[in-house]
Amino acid sequence: MVIERPRVTIVGAGFSGLVAARELEGAGVEVTVLEARDRIGGRAWTEQRLGHTLELGATWVHWMQPFIWTEITRYGQTIYPSPVTENAYWLSGDEVHHGSEAELDAKLERPQAKIFEGSRDFFPYPHDPLHILGSGDDEIIARFRAADQGGVLDALRDGDFTQEEIDLADAYWSAGYNGYTASASPLMAKHWASLSDHRLSLLDEQTLRFKLTGGMRGIYEAIAADLRAQIRLNSIVTAVEHDERGAAVTLEDGTVLRSDAVIVTAPLGALARISFTPPLPEKAQEVVEEGFNCTGFKIWIKIKGHHSLIAYAPTGHPIALVRSEYFLDDDTTILVGFGSDHTTIDLDDRDQVDELVKRWRPDLEVVECTGHDWGADPWSGQTWATPRSGQFLEGWSLFRGTQSRLRFAGADWAKGWNGVVVDGAIETGITTARGLIEEFRAMKEA
Repeated sequence: MVIERPRVTIVGAGFSGLVAARELEGAGVEVTVLEARDRIGGRAWTEQRLGHTLELGATWVHWMQPFIWTEITRYGQTIYPSPVTENAYWLSGDEVHHGSEAELDAKLERPQAKIFEGSRDFFPYPHDPLHILGSGDDEIIARFRAADQGGVLDALRDGDFTQEEIDLADAYWSAGYNGYTASASPLMAKHWASLSDHRLSLLDEQTLRFKLTGGMRGIYEAIAADLRAQIRLNSIVTAVEHDERGAAVTLEDGTVLRSDAVIVTAPLGALARISFTPPLPEKAQEVVEEGFNCTGFKIWIKIKGHHSLIAYAPTGHPIALVRSEYFLDDDTTILVGFGSDHTTIDLDDRDQVDELVKRWRPDLEVVECTGHDWGADPWSGQTWATPRSGQFLEGWSLFRGTQSRLRFAGADWAKGWNGVVVDGAIETGITTARGLIEEFRAMKEA
């Protein structure tokens, strides 16, 4: 069957959906974008809160993230650094330790080196993370598979690491995985190391140092402005039927949209809200039911006075990491924070958050706090994608292709930066769209 002008329905108007739409339109494909929320951007959301422009979702970017850097260049955006803090505090046992950020980083070097061990062997091509499975080296493959089991801190349990070092690594990765370290696949940490030249300093720089001057909104709104496609907000998809010829998408109001293919960009945490016919493969369904390891949260906290600080706390403390981000003219400081479990905190409860912050510094006073509970958000059901034990090998890759005209795109399924930054979302938007374009062209030429 020859398709003269293909039509594609895209579910979700985050970075991956918008980029896929732009790519498809450039090849002459007719596109409709459906978005359940009343805004575009997905898990990137720039908004005015606490008297400042804040990123409620994705925040940091870097020139070593190839896909987002292309968009920054394309749309003439600029970046600026998050501050290097003057004071560091970290909890271990019942003690609050104090030093400089450099001293804190130095204490992390040894345990992190152990956690990163094997990253060079496992990820010779960081943007092809399963490459080693086809290497034919049975010894490395066995080690690779074993490294997907257990928790990210397991490597520290049998060594000569102090409890202080373990607690610091626990706090770091509670924030990094945005979930519990005990269930976090050790392979993700090693993969992040490979994407950062196996250097902790570069990993920190890529994930927590540089922000967009115009905010993430400056990019996602620019991409949307380049589209001819209709972006239909408040359009909740309840069902997707798909076969080798096309797809039919059903909306909550009963509307059915038929097209030659559908790209679903909803995160894993929201897929249970969509009925797929035929159903997803059994293993993929199991991952949907289990969910990824990203059960945490991001919070913005305004405190009285100007305080340049970074603070860590291990599992058992709702907030694992906070750091100063903005110093306001009204003599307040805005901190950004992360924790492993969104159910342990009310992001708007000043009194609760004030008590938590005082665990590091009793003299600090919280004025106001805010955030968006992505875990409770029905259209995300999670924060950025991080794998549970066993899911690096049997997780994201299960959604990379189907035998029908159903495709998945989004940071959850990226080969490179799969989650914490928007780079992976853009990657999959491009690659998924290009795959369909080539398929349509092949049919036309046949």
